[in-house]
Amino acid sequence: MLNPNLDEIQLTKDEYERYSRHLILPEVGLEGQKRLKSASVLCIGTGGLGAPLLLYLAAAGVGRIGIVDFDIVDSSNLQRQVIHGTSWVGKPKIESAKNRILEINPNCQVDLYETRLSSENALDIMKPYDIVVDGTDNFPTRYLVNDACVLLNKPNVYGSIYRFEGQATVFNYEGGPNYRDLYPEPPPPGMVPSCAEGGVLGILPGIIGVIQATETIKIILKQGSTLSGRLLLFNALDMKFRELKLRPNPVRPVIDKLIDYEFFCGVTQAKAEEAKQQMEVSEMTVAELKQLIESGASDFVLLDVRNPNEYEIAKIPGSVLVPLPDIERGEGVEKVKQLLNGHRLIAHCKMGGRSAKALGILKDAGIEGTNVKGGITAWSREIDPSVPEY
Repeated sequence: MLNPNLDEIQLTKDEYERYSRHLILPEVGLEGQKRLKSASVLCIGTGGLGAPLLLYLAAAGVGRIGIVDFDIVDSSNLQRQVIHGTSWVGKPKIESAKNRILEINPNCQVDLYETRLSSENALDIMKPYDIVVDGTDNFPTRYLVNDACVLLNKPNVYGSIYRFEGQATVFNYEGGPNYRDLYPEPPPPGMVPSCAEGGVLGILPGIIGVIQATETIKIILKQGSTLSGRLLLFNALDMKFRELKLRPNPVRPVIDKLIDYEFFCGVTQAKAEEAKQQMEVSEMTVAELKQLIESGASDFVLLDVRNPNEYEIAKIPGSVLVPLPDIERGEGVEKVKQLLNGHRLIAHCKMGGRSAKALGILKDAGIEGTNVKGGITAWSREIDPSVPEY
């Protein structure tokens, strides 16, 4: 409760010792620690942002923490998702997070929701909590979290990261702006690459996640100035912070219900277009590619459309690099024509999506080709484990 009856809340002897550095702060004190103990916070996601956020909310003494996630721990998560450990690889993230939270602070109540947040369940899941913290990495869920917070009149502590840059603010707090004031319309699908495609500095989500935790605790304590109305931008390479002012848009659409956010963000249409595009492009398995290579055939060109730094990490023997951005700009199309010289074209990328897109562009230029299903990831898993998977 953000306005609890503090007389009803008591700290144990252990809690007095545990929170002693808080208790001697005049801005926190006994009253503030009781506020933290009575507060409830829901974190959407236990990834890069959720990991440090959850650690510090638990350590600070937030009494009830809810976690929404349906993913499992992958070894590639460990570079930045510091709440998880190697022994938890392959297991549910929410279980891993709960285990770590209770190691830090056994006084916390941890509620788990192993499900994908949707328009059907969001209001029911979010309703019992005082504050919602958005640790997600996709636009449909961000709009969903925002709209549900508006309908329930709950603060939405927001953060996002990409490569070396991050941003944070507080939405829907004391009449302040919400996410739709910052982004009235979502970008076209694929315009903003995911961290899996573009990468992220492992330390960055730690910084932004801790900022989100700080804002959450300040809201509970009713101390200091929050980021409501201010978008904090951080560039890790330059080690610079800057701010942009945010204001409510007086002509923004009224949020009166939850909608189909996949459709709103164009994801449904993009998936349909991608499926259509892949249906129009012939495919081969990595096993078929291996058989072709081992046959000694020399009548084909194996085209790799990933980025140069990905090609340095791992490559299929005999492949030739022409990055997708070059093909999209047109210069790569001419290079492919020169490489082919009458040979047939086989293309691959990390998992098959970018190469299918490249083959679609090349098809419009009169070049037919075959896509390697599953890309180099499938090659690593099924054919040659010595090729690094990333």
